Amino acid sequence: MSDVHYISPTPSGAGKFASTTHWSVVLAAGDSASPQHEQALNKLCRSYWYPLYAYLRRSGYDIHQAEDYTQAFFAQMLEKHYLHKVEPKPGKFRSFLLVALKRFIVDQRARAQAIKRGGAHQTFSLDVETAESQYTSEPVCDLSPEKIFERSWR
Repeated sequence: MSDVHYISPTPSGAGKFASTTHWSVVLAAGDSASPQHEQALNKLCRSYWYPLYAYLRRSGYDIHQAEDYTQAFFAQMLEKHYLHKVEPKPGKFRSFLLVALKRFIVDQRARAQAIKRGGAHQTFSLDVETAESQYTSEPVCDLSPEKIFERSWR
């Protein structure tokens, strides 16, 4: 079993991102042999945690579900080395993350249904008050969760 990294968003500047992906950071985060691996991985996870959390909140998940799903998604992403699958193409990393998150949620729902049929499922909770505080301070709008997610990159 690999080490599990616990990620929490940074309060300053969270949710405000450059319009382009910093591929050097993504590639270093995905390369465990890189001397910048740990630093890049930390930066990458902190940068993308909140937009994915906010996407889940806007998709109808409550605070705890969004926290748990976001944290579990990152844990799985690290454990299964998702970053080895990305290629440096403009705009593709955000799309990759969003598709991976959506697939992760589908898998989680399937596992939850399996529990009802006698399966086992282990979850963990994370206290991330900063994300919820930031989420509730955002203006309410009628845009879809996908549009809100994309808007956070502008």
